[in-house]
Amino acid sequence: MSPHVASEARDFLAQHPEIDAIDLLISDLNGVLRGKRVSPENLEKAYTQGINLPASVYALDILGNTIEETGLGLDSGDADRVCRPLPGTLMPTPWRRQGRQAQLLMHMQEPDGSGFFAEPRQLLGRQLERLTARGLTPVVAVEMEFYLVDRQRDASGTIQPPCSPATGERASQSQLYSVSELDEYADFLGEVQSAADIQGLPLDTMLKECAPGQFEITLKHGADVLAACDAAVLLKRLIKGVAQNHGFEATFMAKPYGLEAGNGTHVHISLLNEDGDNVFAATDGDPLGTPDLHHAAAGLLTLMPASVALFAPNLNSFRRFQPGLYVPMAPTWGFDNRSVAVRIPSGPNAARRLEHRVAGADANPYLLLTALLAGIDYGLSRELTPPPPITGNAYAQVEPSLTNSWCQALDLLEASEPLRAALGDDFLTVFLANRRAERDLAMQHVSRLETDWYLRQV
Repeated sequence: MSPHVASEARDFLAQHPEIDAIDLLISDLNGVLRGKRVSPENLEKAYTQGINLPASVYALDILGNTIEETGLGLDSGDADRVCRPLPGTLMPTPWRRQGRQAQLLMHMQEPDGSGFFAEPRQLLGRQLERLTARGLTPVVAVEMEFYLVDRQRDASGTIQPPCSPATGERASQSQLYSVSELDEYADFLGEVQSAADIQGLPLDTMLKECAPGQFEITLKHGADVLAACDAAVLLKRLIKGVAQNHGFEATFMAKPYGLEAGNGTHVHISLLNEDGDNVFAATDGDPLGTPDLHHAAAGLLTLMPASVALFAPNLNSFRRFQPGLYVPMAPTWGFDNRSVAVRIPSGPNAARRLEHRVAGADANPYLLLTALLAGIDYGLSRELTPPPPITGNAYAQVEPSLTNSWCQALDLLEASEPLRAALGDDFLTVFLANRRAERDLAMQHVSRLETDWYLRQV
């Protein structure tokens, strides 16, 4: 680590003398932030020497248990790897302890200094290099949906929507795009915006989504895909932290309520060539775009069935795939059509782009973008042709074909040669072992619904 980069720590502490603790964070397979907390005196050391964390961080399931089947636990001696700071990610956490804490994203390295093979962020970097070699630069924007829920559970012990800070009444209506609901939660949303400004996270829009207590926040589009995913991971932490300050819990789980809309992650993607031109935008302004746009859409559709395990990484993820709630359940595409999986939004020709609408808000952003860029690369390199675009209601025209089985999704991913090439054999071994072990654990749990339905009847 160069002295110039290490000076980032000294400059930051000089500008923020109030900081008395810094969280050194690394994003695991599930996108959960884990790491260590250090004092300001040790921050520069983290820059110059790094910190040690066990490689088994990438073997952890959602409960924080090491999945030994990954091979990263005791079989490998549970050895450490060095984690280095990501320059530009040292920032205050203004919602924590009156702003006296800060945070810094880290990345894990192999002994030779290369990226650790099981770290999702380095997989995305590798996929970006493939596109760069083709003279292409992706421009992306990420939309994330989340729910605010009351910290107090209902009489049956389950989650419930929050009470409005303005009226005290519990949310019970959809109120999609309601500005008055944004006003009622203005203090919470205002603190989210203020904290994001302090952290340099590029928030674009906020809106009320289509269920009680549900909101969506969009990050601005940009040509640094790694930074966009960093921002998505950090924004989740920010929203959860600010929600606690306002007496709520914020959740990005895919399906918090069985009968309400799920939480999705929509990703907008365009591609720039070496001259900075959008290769999806037709020179004659044709709203149907270019052959490259069609090839890219075809690649996304082709790899979509095998990518579901990355779009829907856990048991709850598959609850979201239900008809009638704007969740695509088949590889479909269309123009300005929100019932399809890959939408080409309307708007200026120069901004022609793809919007991928399948993944849940619980997806790991780095793995999600790796899969999407791999699909686009696959379609471009083979000049694939998509089926005719859907007009009208895709749900009524195309039977569901994307699997709603966690087990089958993992099998499809394992069998996909294009995704294996994008992710690598070693990573895929770790990921599949981790997800299958969590599924096995989930299958050991018998739900209350099952006992209510079957205990006395069968």
